[in-house]
Amino acid sequence: MAAAPTKSIPTACHGWAETQAAYRLLDTEGIDAWSVLDPHIRCTEQRMRACPIVLCLQDTTSLDYNGQQIEGLGPIQYEPEKGMFLHPTYAVTPEREPLGLLDCWTWARGKKDRHGQRPPDIIESQRWLDGYERVAEVAASMPDTRLVYVGDREADMLPLIKKARELGHPADYQVRSRHDRTLPDKTKLWATVLETPNLGELSFVLERRRGQKRREVRQRLHVSRVAVPDGRSRTKTVEVTCLVAREIDTPPGVKPVEWRLRTNRAVTNVEDAVQLIDWYRARWEIEMYFDVLKNGCKVESLQLKTMPRLELALALYMVVAWRINRLMRLGRACPELPADLLFETEEWQAAYLLHDKPVPKTPPPLQEVVRLVASLSGFLGRKGDGEPGARTIWDGLEQIAVCVRGMKFAAARLSPGGLV
Repeated sequence: MAAAPTKSIPTACHGWAETQAAYRLLDTEGIDAWSVLDPHIRCTEQRMRACPIVLCLQDTTSLDYNGQQIEGLGPIQYEPEKGMFLHPTYAVTPEREPLGLLDCWTWARGKKDRHGQRPPDIIESQRWLDGYERVAEVAASMPDTRLVYVGDREADMLPLIKKARELGHPADYQVRSRHDRTLPDKTKLWATVLETPNLGELSFVLERRRGQKRREVRQRLHVSRVAVPDGRSRTKTVEVTCLVAREIDTPPGVKPVEWRLRTNRAVTNVEDAVQLIDWYRARWEIEMYFDVLKNGCKVESLQLKTMPRLELALALYMVVAWRINRLMRLGRACPELPADLLFETEEWQAAYLLHDKPVPKTPPPLQEVVRLVASLSGFLGRKGDGEPGARTIWDGLEQIAVCVRGMKFAAARLSPGGLV
């Protein structure tokens, strides 16, 4: 599957025997998604221990299987749609190196009754609380690593803030605000923050995304430590740091970039605030991960009969998607790493053979191999092109896999005792 992420399970397997074995694995009683993910999670934790700070990104995505006959699925946005939801915790460094998965929840919604209510067994907001508890549990085993729970607007919940306080903040949290809450003095939260003096400014390059050009962004920062009502009662409060990063000098016709963040961490200077913004910007890595999972591994095209089988296949592809993202990021962040740390010997050798280049006698730099792999699927490597993205890497890996099979076949034929 890792060698041919965009292919179906039968196409990725080498013949009918391997295809049967794959489907037998997916249908084995006693093996579930956690059985597959557990060794990967243990390795993720090991990689995390080597880092002073780790960002634990959480988000939910929907998987659409409309039109497929898969038992156990439910509606997504509309009742006729069939699909399920995926909510992983994705660990990355502040430099955006993907370390792996810490956990993952999957579920399907039940049908609404005649009163428009769904069965009470699935409380979707609970996933965010469970996610923080999981991060807090891991943090307790890593005294030398600071874990930061990072969530988007859906994570803006008072129960999460209360849970972090109740546990003693074993892990920091940082979430983007969705609600403009009323404070005990009856003023609004974000108006109060914006009235504070300007702490400073920062600038960064906003990378090109769908419908957006690559451009430089300048933001003005406002920070305040605020006592927010602890639920419906206005007498009980919990203190949080609220930060507004508002874009200034926005080009005409462009929507300003503004982020409103809440965290337990104290901010005493502009450097602290800039660090929080950098951490929030790294949340985009989980969106890239979902893109690789859906469009690179094509998990929404899986044709399996039951949801447990689907969950097990998803667990396999989630590890594959992480590997693709890791190749991309390390090729940029650590270009001089030896390629054999992430590629098999035959893989990096195939990258040179497919380009008619002399094969080095020792492992070449990682960045060089990643660029060769990506150029097999259209990456040109011109001066203004930057480094290859995940899409060109996953397409190139398929061609590498075909070449490696040919190399092994040729080696078997030419070896002593082999066919001539």
